[in-house]
Amino acid sequence: MRMIDLRFSLALLLPLLAIFNLWFTPQHAFLSTLAIWLLIAGLDALLPFQSPEPVDVRTSQTWFLGLLRLYVPLQLFLIGLGAWQAMQSEWLVVLGISFAVGFITGAQGITFAHELGHRQSNFDRLMAWVLMTSVNYGHFMVEHYKGHHARAATYDDPATARYGESLYRFLPRTLSGSFINGWRLEAQRIAHTKSAWHKSPLLWSTLVAVGSLLTPFLMLVPALGGMEYTPFAVKITVFLLLQSAIACLMLETINYIEHYGLQRQSAGGKREPFGMNHAWNADCFVTNSLLANLQRHSSHHMHAWKPYSTLQAMPNGPQLPTGYAGCLFIAPIPRLWFALMHPRLKALHPD
Repeated sequence: MRMIDLRFSLALLLPLLAIFNLWFTPQHAFLSTLAIWLLIAGLDALLPFQSPEPVDVRTSQTWFLGLLRLYVPLQLFLIGLGAWQAMQSEWLVVLGISFAVGFITGAQGITFAHELGHRQSNFDRLMAWVLMTSVNYGHFMVEHYKGHHARAATYDDPATARYGESLYRFLPRTLSGSFINGWRLEAQRIAHTKSAWHKSPLLWSTLVAVGSLLTPFLMLVPALGGMEYTPFAVKITVFLLLQSAIACLMLETINYIEHYGLQRQSAGGKREPFGMNHAWNADCFVTNSLLANLQRHSSHHMHAWKPYSTLQAMPNGPQLPTGYAGCLFIAPIPRLWFALMHPRLKALHPD
């Protein structure tokens, strides 16, 4: 393994920093997380848009896969620590803790769940389900692989943003569409395989997620002596809901960014194969190191089976104005987003 490939171990730095911040200074969780986010966005903007060349697909993937697996217990510990600190904190601090945890579970947790879900190992897919269940978004595990990858960059895909569509118009469509499609696809799978709903991982993921939100009320109130202690339970539940909401909002905002305005053509009822020009890319060293090369998004869609370390840059394909960290600040401002993206779209189709 080349020393440069150790860069992916930076991915563990963010959850470790979050754990450190929550453990010692939970009252500063919001500002600390915002500072880290701004730092990453700044480094993406200042450093050259050149990540190292991909690892050869024949190279052992043990190290790269091990990093993803190691992240899973870190996230579970982070959520548990966040719940513990939220229970003891003032409401304003609870909001800050929720933001700090949701930033990690959204930016990295969902990204790594996405990568683990693309692996063929049952264990890795189970770990992906664990991560997505921890943010109450289990239907992603069905809709993304069976829905989004088949329909990306088409009007049939709720997770593809259309030309001129603001983030605020996109979010209701993708949130509802992805949820409905996830359950519809799972029902089709069960009918096709002649399985049963009690064997559905989506159903179990949903039950576990709902149970985690009810548990504080079922366990903490009796243990602490009565209804006067319900604020503790309420704070934990609010924390769990808010960190999930922030994580899912980050996911869907990234979805908005990844395929904005790009469309595959259809002819004779058949879609054009997914190509280089159907996803936006950003070859930023820092964010690609933290997010398992997710910004090499064209390569991922063209070769969904390929491990993240082997994804290739597409310098001649659609390029974002900056990395995902910066785009997350730009996308919520429609006029600025359109001003930056529409000239890029016109350059792809000059005629």
